[in-house]
Amino acid sequence: MAKTSKLYRFLSLSTALSLLASTGLAKDPKNTFKDLEKSNSRLSPSFSTITPLPTQQEETKEETDIYFSADSVENNQELETVTALGNVEIIRENMTLKADKVIYNQKEDIVTAIGNVVLLEESGNVVFSDYVELTDKMTRGEMREIKIIMNDKSRISAKKFRQGANDKKIMTNVVYSPCDVCTENPEPLWQIKAKKIEHNAEDQNVNYQNATVEVKGVPVLYTPFLSHPDPMVKRRSGFLFPKISSNSYLGAALQPKYFISLSDQEDILLDPVLSSKKGIIASGAYNKYFYRGDINASGSYLKDPDSKESRGNLFMTGRYEVNDFWVADADINYASDSAYLKDLSLPKKDDAWLTSRLSLQGFDNRNYASLDTYYYTLLSYDLQNVDKPTVFPVFTYENISNPTSFGAYAKNTISFASVTREHDIDSKRATLINSWNLPYTSPYGEKYKFVASVKSDVYYVNNYSYNDNNPYTGASGRIFPQAGVEWRLPFIRATEDSRQILEPIIVAVAAPNSNNKASRIPNEDSQDVELNDTNILDLDRYAGYDRNDTGSRISYGINWSAYGDQYGRTSLFLAQSYQFDKDQSFTEAEDQEGKFTDYVGRAYAAPNEFLDLNYRFKLDKDSLEPTYSELATSFGPSILRAYVGYIFFSSNNASSLDYAEERKELYTSLHAKLTQNWSLDLYNRQDLTNQGGSLEHGGSLNYEDECTKLMLIISKDNSNDPDYKGDFEISFSFFLKTLGGTATK
Repeated sequence: MAKTSKLYRFLSLSTALSLLASTGLAKDPKNTFKDLEKSNSRLSPSFSTITPLPTQQEETKEETDIYFSADSVENNQELETVTALGNVEIIRENMTLKADKVIYNQKEDIVTAIGNVVLLEESGNVVFSDYVELTDKMTRGEMREIKIIMNDKSRISAKKFRQGANDKKIMTNVVYSPCDVCTENPEPLWQIKAKKIEHNAEDQNVNYQNATVEVKGVPVLYTPFLSHPDPMVKRRSGFLFPKISSNSYLGAALQPKYFISLSDQEDILLDPVLSSKKGIIASGAYNKYFYRGDINASGSYLKDPDSKESRGNLFMTGRYEVNDFWVADADINYASDSAYLKDLSLPKKDDAWLTSRLSLQGFDNRNYASLDTYYYTLLSYDLQNVDKPTVFPVFTYENISNPTSFGAYAKNTISFASVTREHDIDSKRATLINSWNLPYTSPYGEKYKFVASVKSDVYYVNNYSYNDNNPYTGASGRIFPQAGVEWRLPFIRATEDSRQILEPIIVAVAAPNSNNKASRIPNEDSQDVELNDTNILDLDRYAGYDRNDTGSRISYGINWSAYGDQYGRTSLFLAQSYQFDKDQSFTEAEDQEGKFTDYVGRAYAAPNEFLDLNYRFKLDKDSLEPTYSELATSFGPSILRAYVGYIFFSSNNASSLDYAEERKELYTSLHAKLTQNWSLDLYNRQDLTNQGGSLEHGGSLNYEDECTKLMLIISKDNSNDPDYKGDFEISFSFFLKTLGGTATK
């Protein structure tokens, strides 16, 4: 949608011209921006008399009451004038006018406000004027030496403001700035000057003549003519700010933008890229909002003149409420190749893959149903050899019964999924899960939860090979019962300045130690196996349906947290599992041996504003050496704040996934506030493995005040994708408050 500057919003103030007998416009006796601040001290109301404002004809009654107060009122019947003198205040519809003198000439139909005129609008805007005169039943008027303080502290000054016939408004010698000024520096950082501004209410256009942008008093941009819709126009077709960029792939590039408003709910954005190396890249966006949903789409297309390849992308989201129970969703994400999004610096350029999904969901009381399909576009160079799946359909239905008088309820789940590949395994699955649940709290504060469930699966697979055996094609089935109980007992200790909660937890699970029929049933949705603090106490630790969490076990842990009365929080969680059979599917997939699992836990500490630390870990049960660590901490005052992120995975020999190899990665960043307005940011992401090195690094130098923002960014991305050429980028951004900005890259 095209945006308009708050400079243009002063035009709404001109409506006061038609209300001056009721509102009015005002003046600051001085002539500089800095003196406007002092004028606000005169705005406190002090009524001496409250009297309805006289009208031209007594028989005509105003629809809205108008009141004024003054030190004295003179009614000259011979000259047919009414004069209010001294501390004049006029009020109408939450708008207040103050002036030294107001004269109403009934014979000539002229309203005049003179001396220290101040108008307070309901919106918070304050208008100052030296002299205000209204004629022709207050439909025409003139203001001199007008100054305005907008509700966002922006300032406008003009030599003259005149309203003519057909609500046509003209300002001359206009100056606008959103920047603060002070005695030491009376010149704003930047301002806009225009010889003439004309507002035509009939066609709702604002026209500028000889407009100049000045920075520290130096002109940096001039345009002889400029036109845009007035602030009352919500949307209209027209040009937006273009984008200027440069990188190693495109070279120098210009991206003009043209906005087309088809209706109040539908629009198109045309923003082709004109590049020196690759020619013209078609680009655009489409948005439509309707009563029951919306569609938002953007995309681009490039015919590479060097490789002769067609490249492009499409991002689209949509939502439609079919009725009160059913909702349809679409999320389409596509790129032609792994480097396209990075070459053009488009959204999602750092994603390893793009997921496209179509979904139909239904909600009815305690029932839920969904029908989904998934399609994947692989972007990461490390995934180029993966035979990507297409998942269609995925159907899920869940029903939760009403609780009995004892609080027990039944939960029933039906799921169906079909996964196909071009050259690899195809599988189809149907699953039924029936469970019974009973939450219970004892009179002593103990919290119990009893669960019993039966899971039934039927599979049909094609071309499935397990451990390099002969491919299997056919049907398989399995039934998996499971029962569990969870016990918690929170202890609370409170003092004058802190509170502590200590909660021991025990979870017991009984299940058969079956082999999951892995030789006939592929693992499509349960490959991401990682015992951690989020799932160790779960009844089923797998994320999907293809693997059952076999074997009986007891998991136990303790959760402790402390809270300060004013601020500060610290917490610690530690847990472990004991399994009655050491060969269980989940721990086997995680390459753990023995009946005891590794220790998992997390620690969080934020004792004050200078430290925030979150640490998750897994420790070897025998050596207590870490097999998984994830650290995220920020520390220091706001003027010098550092961030450290560290992640470590030990290699998983039992997994065939590429990311099961050892991973050590360190991310560091530093934010330094150099002065009140200048700041520096630096970052580095480092691979700490033997073949590692810097993955990416860079920094930015920033300037920001109340009206301006500058940013210089330098970054280097050491991608291992040989098709990606834009590893080094320099960008410069420049923005002016209320006007927008542009950037070079």
